Amino acid sequence: MFYSRDKRFRDPVGAVPDGKKIHFRITLPRELSCSEACLVIEQERGETFCQGMFWCGMNGEDKEWWECHFTPEQPGLYFYHFECMTLRGRLRLSRGFGGAGVFGGTDRWQLTVYKKEFHTPDWLSGGVMYQIFPDRFFSSKTPKQGVPSDREFHDSWNEQPNWKPNAQGRVTNLDFFGGDLRGIEEKLSYLRDLGVTCIYCNPIFEAHSNHRYDTADYSKIDPLLGSEEDFVSLCRKAGEYGIRVVIDGVFSHTGSDSVYFNRQNRYPGPGAYQSQESPYYPWYSFSHWPDSYDCWWNFDTLPNVRELEPNYNNYINGENGIVRKWLRAGASGWRLDVADELPDEFIDHLSQAAKEEFPDALVLGEVWEDASNKTAYGIRRRYLLGGQLDTVMNYPFRDAVLGFLLGEPSFRFFETVEGILENYPPQCIRLLMNHIGTHDTERAITVLSGEPAGQNGREWQSAHSLSPQQRALGVKRMKLASLLQFTLPGVPCIYYGDEAGVEGYKDPFNRAPFPWGKENKDLLSWYRALGALRREYRSILAEGEFLPLSSEEGDLLSYCRQTVKNGKRESLLVAVNRGSSPVRLPELPFRLQAGTPLLGGLPSPESELPPFGFLLTAFSEPEDTLDREKGLDISE
Repeated sequence: MFYSRDKRFRDPVGAVPDGKKIHFRITLPRELSCSEACLVIEQERGETFCQGMFWCGMNGEDKEWWECHFTPEQPGLYFYHFECMTLRGRLRLSRGFGGAGVFGGTDRWQLTVYKKEFHTPDWLSGGVMYQIFPDRFFSSKTPKQGVPSDREFHDSWNEQPNWKPNAQGRVTNLDFFGGDLRGIEEKLSYLRDLGVTCIYCNPIFEAHSNHRYDTADYSKIDPLLGSEEDFVSLCRKAGEYGIRVVIDGVFSHTGSDSVYFNRQNRYPGPGAYQSQESPYYPWYSFSHWPDSYDCWWNFDTLPNVRELEPNYNNYINGENGIVRKWLRAGASGWRLDVADELPDEFIDHLSQAAKEEFPDALVLGEVWEDASNKTAYGIRRRYLLGGQLDTVMNYPFRDAVLGFLLGEPSFRFFETVEGILENYPPQCIRLLMNHIGTHDTERAITVLSGEPAGQNGREWQSAHSLSPQQRALGVKRMKLASLLQFTLPGVPCIYYGDEAGVEGYKDPFNRAPFPWGKENKDLLSWYRALGALRREYRSILAEGEFLPLSSEEGDLLSYCRQTVKNGKRESLLVAVNRGSSPVRLPELPFRLQAGTPLLGGLPSPESELPPFGFLLTAFSEPEDTLDREKGLDISE
């Protein structure tokens, strides 16, 4: 038997720095008469080690322990299993569900080894992020200079975003509501009251769509958003509120309508589309100049760049490049769009430039899967091994939270969460961007209570909104989802308007303007309470251990976050009931009456949570009063 997430079997658990000695132990039935055991561990694209194990005593009356130590000397991914010579022949102990060992399987455990000098910024840990789609958050109504004349403006802030194709059958995303940087600055007190410590802005550089992922000029703020001075002012004023600003870097492609490509002849030029003598021509890959070129997902408005072309790399990552320019202007970090499509060497250069300019700069990547073992375009990525990303957007946690609330068993929730915690370095875990929705997904409240969009197109989506009954259910489920989001390891990120009850299906309906003056007051009050609690219990939520408490099938989900300080164990108990009937709490490692109820009060005398009920309770007890061990009873 072996449990990769239990210190009795592997110490330390989780990812480790290179040069760290790891203690492995397995327990075997005595009846197998094991005469030899070994740990078989393979470094990806490297050596395979067979580390002999030693018999080290009995485990009860009918089991025995075997142990060894292994020290990984190089960063990278290692995969391991155990082999035992027994009366039944050579048996393989392999990875089963939940990190448990099973005989006869073929799966291996993963060991992530990162560079021992790998450090991540402290300022984000324990905080709250807030994602803003700039055109749709708030407009200061300040007159702007140099706004292109071909942009379409909505007459009312409360209109639905344009979704119909134009006469040529193309969706142009050229409709604007006029949100701007000064508008964000005017709402900083609102964000502070939510507990926000970091704003993540979708692209702010000059571009000709409302999403601005088709960059026209990395060196300029889009004129509709304001000026470089407005950006400097926003960062400075946000800092006075204890809020940092992280900006979006779209470096795998540019817009075709840009200074660099200039297919629409908007700029003086010459762009790469206009002349093969253009200084930007080497940035792009043409199969037949000028009309046939490599594009992002075949959108001809988004020509891909060759990130490692020396001039482009220097333009972005050089001493006076784009990365450093905007850090100097006040940004505290970068979120890298489609990190999967950026070469490793480019991310190396970008991270180095950011850290040299501002050692505490955050470099956060868009990765939708487990980023520790992600393979993109046939290459295993090394995002989290040190020298690249500090952390990533945490889509697996989003799927786990929404999946549980929509009926998936709790053991799947725990498997997702514990799998990430096992594979990611701890310095990445504490900064994980834990969202339940972004500009690329349906609104969380719509997912949780609306009719699934399925294969229905934009016309269907435009006509469907939540009924009063669905909306009431959605608010209940949003409270449960956000409670989980705010108490899981990592940093919760609110997608603008989620706290106000904004609904919407896929793009562009998930990008509607913030409903100022029409917020769901109940939900907004709830989010403010979560923000206040996160400030008060920051030390536990920033670094505290995650301990599952319930994993049986049913509507209950419960876990604990805990840390030890000054000889005391500080703990937070989290429990939610997703169902429409009361549920009984399991036997807990706490006396509930001894805790301090923070949200939800204490359960009923029958230890029941009501329908859609929740519990967040704080405990502070001497360290030796609680059982520190977790996992299964291995003596049985």
